[in-house]
Amino acid sequence: MFEQLTERFDSFFRKLRSHGKLTEDNIRQTMREIRRILLEADVNFKVTKDFIARVQEKALGHEVLKSITPGQQVVKIIHNELITLLGEGLAKLELSGLPPVPVMIVGLQGSGKTTLCAKLALHLRRKGRFPLLAAADVYRPAAIDQLKQLGKQIDIPVWAPGEIDPVKICTDALSEAKRSSYDVVLLDTAGRLHIDDEMMQELERIRDAVKPPEILYIADGMTGQDAVKAAQEFQNRLDFNGIILTKMDGDARGGAALSIRAVTGKPIRFIGTGEKPDALEEFHPDRMASRILGMGDVLTLVEKAQENVDQEEAEKLATKLAKQGFTFEDFLSQLNQIKKMGPLEDLLGMIPGLGKQMKNLNLDERELQKTEAIVYSMTLEERRKPNIINGSRRKRIAAGSGTRVQDVNQLLNQFNQLKSMMKRMGKAKGHQGVLPKMPFPLN
Repeated sequence: MFEQLTERFDSFFRKLRSHGKLTEDNIRQTMREIRRILLEADVNFKVTKDFIARVQEKALGHEVLKSITPGQQVVKIIHNELITLLGEGLAKLELSGLPPVPVMIVGLQGSGKTTLCAKLALHLRRKGRFPLLAAADVYRPAAIDQLKQLGKQIDIPVWAPGEIDPVKICTDALSEAKRSSYDVVLLDTAGRLHIDDEMMQELERIRDAVKPPEILYIADGMTGQDAVKAAQEFQNRLDFNGIILTKMDGDARGGAALSIRAVTGKPIRFIGTGEKPDALEEFHPDRMASRILGMGDVLTLVEKAQENVDQEEAEKLATKLAKQGFTFEDFLSQLNQIKKMGPLEDLLGMIPGLGKQMKNLNLDERELQKTEAIVYSMTLEERRKPNIINGSRRKRIAAGSGTRVQDVNQLLNQFNQLKSMMKRMGKAKGHQGVLPKMPFPLN
């Protein structure tokens, strides 16, 4: 979502690094440029003002003005201050109380609360918890049915007794969780299109009845400065503990999302990065600062790989690579594991230095689907022995996959190049732990 902000910073940093020497005058000019970048990205005016003041104070220091790489020093200062703005370290959920632990999910209607509840429940289960979802939004049409469907999709139970009193739904959900040995109850409360006193009073009654150690405010990353105002109101009335940013895979400018943490003083716990139930990431301020400034995010990429790559499968593949035995069946296995990690564009964006290069690449996910269709149109023998695919077989594969013979030829050529590369790597490294680069057709 911070693509615009990243592009502007990247262009600005290139100019900044070109300066052999910085003076007080061009540092002040630099600060004006950063101010413009942030304001155009919809960062709150007061947040921008305070950020610029801190950066300028440090940039005017002796170690920067006298440094042999002053541009690099200023970039480092901006990076450190952006981490401070985003919240320093990882802010984990406080779930250490006696089970079942209630967690209130609050926010405006349309911010993605119900979907977020399911994502958070799945995340907690993967961490060894036993969550129960409670459908306490009795006003929005189909909200309860939506939560039931999501719960069924991820195989997590939903408490929806048909009660019309949200407070009773929440207290009964805790009782049910205690009887059935669930240790966390996620309360999907009602939102409104606009903040109103009646809604806030209802949330206060739920809070007073269940006394949750965690109240999480869900902020729509696609909204502008209204999201900041709404967050302030929820903070004043409920004193929530943390923030979850949803729809961070959208194309909004993103500055308002950056502002919410600074304005409320509450940490960002998670970010939603897509529509799938597993599209939820713990929020690491240092990693996000690096992403925004175009420095990549290798740690998150490694974590995604560890979560989604089957290590036993990887070891088998490494053994096959040592014998140059890589086949299209292995290709399909690797493709499926990479798809689990998220959109290809997001994954490549986490690699340092690739951000600006990606602007020239067409990373259409449909190209991956086309490649997959071609492989699935091959017979089992053809996948295992690609060298038998002659002209007539190529025509049949193209017809079966709805592609052109040229597309099949391109994939086969890339596949052969890949095998040659692996052979060279095997001689150099012994193939220990080497995983292949997928031959994705990038137009």
